[in-house]
Amino acid sequence: MTSSVAVAGDGVICSPTSIRILVGGEAEGSTLALDEPLSFWGGFEAETGAIIDQRHPQAGTVITGDVVVMSGGRGSSSASSVIAEAIRLGTAPAAIIMAEADEIVALGAIVADELYDLQMPVLVADSDTFVALRASSVIRVSTIDS
Repeated sequence: MTSSVAVAGDGVICSPTSIRILVGGEAEGSTLALDEPLSFWGGFEAETGAIIDQRHPQAGTVITGDVVVMSGGRGSSSASSVIAEAIRLGTAPAAIIMAEADEIVALGAIVADELYDLQMPVLVADSDTFVALRASSVIRVSTIDS
């Protein structure tokens, strides 16, 4: 099975070669560009969808339904369980786009898909695409398996 991807934001249409799919799915949401990586284990509250790490520049921000654009994840392998729980509760981001692959973030989305049949796309963008998407106000993600 092969996958193709379409990602667009504010006039930016990403080349399929500029995006790598870690977890597929469909999503659309306001762009939330994080200033620093986020630790989902201890830095994010699955029940509310809020960043609770008081040292994070966007502490207190609710990321539910947004397309989160961040350089990568940070922290423990337990973060995958927090991500899966947020997806189950409906408090997770609509999608996550990173500059560097983080398998722990992807694992949380994979587990939610397997256990709950709920998808949250997780993608990796090349540097130019990452910068362009960070500046977008809305991002749409669509992956297709063939």
